[in-house]
Amino acid sequence: AASGEGKDARLETISRSIREIPNWPKEGILFQDITTTLLDPVAFGHCVDILYERYRDKGVTVVAGFEARGLIFGAPLALRLKCAFVPLRKPKKLPGETIGEEYSLEYGTDRIEMHVGHVKASDKVLLVDDLIATGGTMVAGVKLMQKVGAQVVEAACILELPLLKGKDKLGPYNVPLYTMVHKDVL
Repeated sequence: AASGEGKDARLETISRSIREIPNWPKEGILFQDITTTLLDPVAFGHCVDILYERYRDKGVTVVAGFEARGLIFGAPLALRLKCAFVPLRKPKKLPGETIGEEYSLEYGTDRIEMHVGHVKASDKVLLVDDLIATGGTMVAGVKLMQKVGAQVVEAACILELPLLKGKDKLGPYNVPLYTMVHKDVL
């Protein structure tokens, strides 16, 4: 169901553009495939427009987008906001010196990295991803920005899966979360 603030009809268009794939990547999971949103220029445009409208007056100096789909939504937003875009990538994907943060997965750990010096202590950062589920990736992004002394203005996602309580993990860091669509699925 579409959510967010107010009754913006664009949110329903975005919600309808997200394809559901049963039993992927494993039995019992109803996967939310946001790549179909990218096929719909109206829905994709609404995503960027809504984020731009929300953050245009918040003093954001850096949009940091998570690999992979956070890069897709974050880069055009940074252009619209006329600010820097910093990709948050998996290990060994960036050619220069990097700084990173590990986070827990269901089985093991993973890591996100960014180039050293691309986010500074004076920056006001907006973290962007396509969805928040358990919140591990987003918390790693918050911790990475804290390592360099930057202020995280907010975390923004197109889709939230509230049953997985990812938003709760941001609470201890005092980072608000904005999402456009909520789907109560696992």
